[in-house]
Amino acid sequence: MSQSLSQLYVHLVFSTKDRQALIPPDLCLALHAYMAGIFDEIGSHSLRVGGWTDHIHSLFSLSKNLALRDAVEAVKTGSSQWIKTQGRRLRNFHWQAGYGGFSVSQSDVPRVVKYIENQPEHHRRVSFQDEFRQFLQKYQVAYDEKYVWD
Repeated sequence: MSQSLSQLYVHLVFSTKDRQALIPPDLCLALHAYMAGIFDEIGSHSLRVGGWTDHIHSLFSLSKNLALRDAVEAVKTGSSQWIKTQGRRLRNFHWQAGYGGFSVSQSDVPRVVKYIENQPEHHRRVSFQDEFRQFLQKYQVAYDEKYVWD
């Protein structure tokens, strides 16, 4: 085959440093839009970015030319730099060091988009830590609790 083709959907999840509620609710939509722009710039089309005051969810199509860690680094670095310009209270903003990246089948894309859109409502009932543990269990990711959180 002379052409390289792929369609890899990734549900990416990461939090603020120490899971602090550092993202002001009034800035969430602008941050999500900015992050979607970064995904698009790196050739990894964003289908949805959302989250809440202490974490981010994104669903994107990973470029065939990028490793997942490179896409994550671009989005976290670019968005961190941007958010630090959004007010004095945010100049020490940081994302956590790690992330969770989970594969999504084409048939599950609409469900994941809806899940991301409903984050504010979802987190009235479930903490980010419990949500992330559920993802690790669902995707059968082996982990040691003491190394998951920073």
